[in-house]
Amino acid sequence: MERIAETIMLSWGGKRIALALLSGSFAVLALPPFNFFAVLFVSLPVLVWLLDGASGPAEAGFLGRLRPAFSTGWWFGFGYFVAGLWWLGNALLMEAESFAWALPIAVLGLPAFLALFYGVAAAAARALWSDGIGRIAALSAAFGLAEFARGYLFTGFPWNAIGYGAMPVPLMMQSSEIFGLYGMSALTVFVFSAPALVGTRRGAAAGIALALVLFCAHVGYGWVALQRGGDPSDPERTAVIRIVQPAIDQTAKWDMSERERIFDELLDLSALPPREGAPRPSHVVWPETALPFLLTENPGALSRMAEMLQVGQTLITGAVRQEDGVAGKMRRFYNTIYAIDDEGQIIGSADKAHLVPFGEYLPFEQLLREYGLKPVADSFGGFSAADRRALLALPGGFKAVPLICYEAIFPRLSETGEARGDLLLNLTNDAWYGFTPGPYQHLRQAQLRAVETRLPLVRAANNGISVVTDSRGRIAGSLPLGERGVFDVELPSASGPVWDNADRQVNFGLTIVIMVFVAGVARRTKKFVSD
Repeated sequence: MERIAETIMLSWGGKRIALALLSGSFAVLALPPFNFFAVLFVSLPVLVWLLDGASGPAEAGFLGRLRPAFSTGWWFGFGYFVAGLWWLGNALLMEAESFAWALPIAVLGLPAFLALFYGVAAAAARALWSDGIGRIAALSAAFGLAEFARGYLFTGFPWNAIGYGAMPVPLMMQSSEIFGLYGMSALTVFVFSAPALVGTRRGAAAGIALALVLFCAHVGYGWVALQRGGDPSDPERTAVIRIVQPAIDQTAKWDMSERERIFDELLDLSALPPREGAPRPSHVVWPETALPFLLTENPGALSRMAEMLQVGQTLITGAVRQEDGVAGKMRRFYNTIYAIDDEGQIIGSADKAHLVPFGEYLPFEQLLREYGLKPVADSFGGFSAADRRALLALPGGFKAVPLICYEAIFPRLSETGEARGDLLLNLTNDAWYGFTPGPYQHLRQAQLRAVETRLPLVRAANNGISVVTDSRGRIAGSLPLGERGVFDVELPSASGPVWDNADRQVNFGLTIVIMVFVAGVARRTKKFVSD
């Protein structure tokens, strides 16, 4: 092990770049759909050893000495994000004649930008670098802060945060209730980087022992949490959810000639009888923008929905909502969730608040449209964001936290600032990404929001993966990617929350403070010994 570590430390030039690139790419195997978390025990120690040898000449000045560490972290991040996000290019190929030119930007440009966060993290860690466990603590704190920054800066994009690699199954998800995604990212780097200590000996026994204790505590807490289950169900407040997964091809979704067929298919699937002896659904859920038209342009649609629904049933569907312009302003369009009762009346709605940059809207729109650019989802000229987020009241006394599409990747959006909801309602259309890792990664992130909030997750996806989970992230019902159909399941109960998002932020902050303290003490001790 020492010989391997030394070889990696002393690597330079193209070999060093290749090692960083490959170790970052290898780490993606810890993410869905592979879920092989043990690879992090290889990729992260390689990164530590690379950083051990990533010091610039003393005469280069402070920033100059950190430049090799930044480069190493950037190449690691570039490999990680290219291997983990290449499937984003599939969305551009849906309208290849308009967006194929942007394929290199999606597949290489976005990863190159996201890798900057890991580059800065590596450089910051190197500034506190020392021997032994101190450097592991420094790297963990830096990566935790980098993932936090990635979740907020430039509207945020915390997709595939490194912490997801340590949470492949419900047993290993429960700690996120305490530390949240960003705290788990810091702890993941600490635990899975610990084998690097074996290669350099110093502090190996204490570091490996601490990492083992943390890993066992992570799994042990998961086991205890899963034994608790949810709170007892209120017999006066039960719901049977039907998830409809129509598996509509994305290229047909807004084709004028296909709209009636798509609507008929949604109605037919929704009207299927339940299994023999099973209760009929109380709530029927369609995916994001399931309605292939504007309700204002198809007034008979609500009547047909009412005819399909039985007495007491509610339809929850994604749709595009139009708001007429006033005082000379243009019409605005919203990505919306509607709740519709058995009389065809809209009894509730929620608009998407966090839109996808370049997907649903153009930043600096007026300027970029002059250069011929447009959002990928430009059927209605782009979308507007909701002014505020609020709970969606549903019949049966339930209040849902609406999460439309990739809103589910943001931990902070699983709370609205109002009273606590009863469930997370995630409507999405992942048909953009085809049969790639994208839909699996998206599901995992929504699943973790259920664990963090201790609320059941109701997720309807156009082509999959549709699920209902309990408040511990365990799947109660699902349909696989690409399958057309429905499933009915009783809505699991919520669990009493121990931590809210503010608590998780505090716990994350304390985790970072402790790691920085350990790194600082180790560096000071090293300097004292050297002197």
